[in-house]
Amino acid sequence: EKLAQYFNVTLQTIRRDINKLSLDGKLIRHHGGASLSKSVSNITYKNRKTLQIKSKTRIAKLLAEHIPENSSLFINIGTTTEASAKALINKKGLTVITNNINVATILTANDTAEIVLAGGIVRKRDWGITGEATIDFIKQFKVDYGIIGISGIDEDGTLLDFDYNEVRVARTIIKNARKVFLVADNTKFDRNAIVCLCHISEIDGFFTDIEPPEKIIEILSASSVELFVSNPRK
Repeated sequence: EKLAQYFNVTLQTIRRDINKLSLDGKLIRHHGGASLSKSVSNITYKNRKTLQIKSKTRIAKLLAEHIPENSSLFINIGTTTEASAKALINKKGLTVITNNINVATILTANDTAEIVLAGGIVRKRDWGITGEATIDFIKQFKVDYGIIGISGIDEDGTLLDFDYNEVRVARTIIKNARKVFLVADNTKFDRNAIVCLCHISEIDGFFTDIEPPEKIIEILSASSVELFVSNPRK
């Protein structure tokens, strides 16, 4: 009510805007209002599935253009990596190793793909698989491409996530892939999360929907990390 009075708009307008900011990960909605998003808890999987869905689809299509047929891949947990799996359905001869049950299910539609699902502890909230068994399993492979998602990208280039166990698996994927591609939309820039995965300079390619902040572009350029933008600003 205070916000409606301050901006001289209706309560419905304020509620709509708070909902939008909440879906964008910029606010956490609660009864009677909202607060700044925190670095210790992620947006729910249900909300993340619909957040920036068009942007994620464009990113995924661009990524698929850079994955050759008959390639071997790691694909980890995340809604953007799940969009990437959908974009790879018609790519022939892939071998995909994943700790994401959703990714494995999506790629069953690819008749020519071999899908290898890692064992471990299943997170019921999003069907991701983590734990020591997952890490030990992934260590057995050396693949052409590792496709990873992330929850936040700090202004200094640090890649951030919320789950320590998930990050440990992602680190193993990075170590055992010949090339690592990061897929992340613009809402991840300057977003807080508590666990450090690695620095963006340690990946080989970054796929996103709009041009990153200037500091990130400078880091990518200095580190020879390729930048792929699905919807560059004109």
